[in-house]
Amino acid sequence: MAFTLDIGAAAPDFTLPATDGNEYSLADFAEAKTLVVFFTCNHCPFVTGSDEVTRATAEKFASAGVKFVGINANSSNTYAEDAFEHMVTRMQEHRFPWVYLRDESQDVARAYGALRTPHFYVFDADRKLVYTGRGVDNPRNTAEMKVNDLERALEEIAAGKPVSLQQTNPIGCNVKWDGKDAHWMPPDACDLV
Repeated sequence: MAFTLDIGAAAPDFTLPATDGNEYSLADFAEAKTLVVFFTCNHCPFVTGSDEVTRATAEKFASAGVKFVGINANSSNTYAEDAFEHMVTRMQEHRFPWVYLRDESQDVARAYGALRTPHFYVFDADRKLVYTGRGVDNPRNTAEMKVNDLERALEEIAAGKPVSLQQTNPIGCNVKWDGKDAHWMPPDACDLV
């Protein structure tokens, strides 16, 4: 089995605490026509550089029944900025239009095969994976981006079309795995395309 979920795979379940004080599972988003699960964090310049584009995409497709779920699986032992209390502060400051979950054990990141922050997974109404990879082609400096792969995939889904490009390589910092060097990647992790 590949490290990262294959196209057509079912969304792995999760039960994780959120910055709003609640706990969420996959079933809590059952009403969403399309579900975007993305692995993110507090400090990565590729995340902070593209958060406002991600916000605009989430807001644009909210009326089409698209829900966004952000998950921070980064080890706070590697980056203290990724600790839960800093997630809460970040959401209070930025009020992003998604729930922000903490994957302390990193089990959910492993189940999805998260490679980088940010790494997006788009699931259809049956919670089958239809797109995975980057949001945009220049997440660190969105003023220079030329392609928004996430928005294109969501536009195609909203139009009832198949996703034309189902996989791209996520662009960002690698997930910070607990007990490992900050640049360590699991041995079976590899580029998606």
